[in-house]
Amino acid sequence: MKTKRSIFIVCVFILLSFSPAIGEVVAQESFPDFLGDDLNEGDYLEEPAEVTISDPLEPMNRAFFEINDQLYEGLFKPVKDGYTWVLPLEIREGLGNFFTNITMPIRLINSLLQGDFEKSGVVLGRFLINTTIGVYGFADIADVEFDIKPRRADFDQTLGKWGLGEGIYLCWPVLGPSSVRGTFGLVADAQANPVFYFIDDRVFQVAYYTTSRVNNLSLNPDAYEDLKRFSVDPYVAARQAYFDYRRALVDKE
Repeated sequence: MKTKRSIFIVCVFILLSFSPAIGEVVAQESFPDFLGDDLNEGDYLEEPAEVTISDPLEPMNRAFFEINDQLYEGLFKPVKDGYTWVLPLEIREGLGNFFTNITMPIRLINSLLQGDFEKSGVVLGRFLINTTIGVYGFADIADVEFDIKPRRADFDQTLGKWGLGEGIYLCWPVLGPSSVRGTFGLVADAQANPVFYFIDDRVFQVAYYTTSRVNNLSLNPDAYEDLKRFSVDPYVAARQAYFDYRRALVDKE
């Protein structure tokens, strides 16, 4: 058993080290991709309210959606299953807290750009508490002990609060659902990710991004499968869920 586990760990390390280097362009906080980010069990399964979505590139988007689905089934899901087998839930949750904590500048900058100083204070306060008492953010002490809930803020949300529309829907290979506004938001948020400023090591950057992605996926193991299982057309369901989610962030956060 120990031998098999050691072999699997080596394989995962190799995968993480040589995955496509897209971490510098994609920020964790930007949107809920349906290969793992930001989904909780039961999210997006209710019948959403109908909204107007512009999707003139639907044939291309559907093709990329199918590519992403094949990547999930052939790569991300097996790696996620093995990763979940190797690491206990407590460790994966701690890593998730750490990855969220380290991307605090994205939320702080966008909270300030939105003129929401109350949210800015919450974001900064959570970071200080979790970085110190929470041991560099591995424990979410701010929530558990002080009942200071996480607050989301990214540049796509900022542009929405400034009154800019989403533009057309886009489904990117690997990255998943987005929009014209969301894509600009991804690039802008990447510039605020401190990992790529303080550690100038390509292999480390790739390993960091890929590990955070797989870790998020492992914490929400059934979300994508449920989306496909309970949807007549998974592409339409994912598109609708993306816009519902982004509009809720703009309207309610």
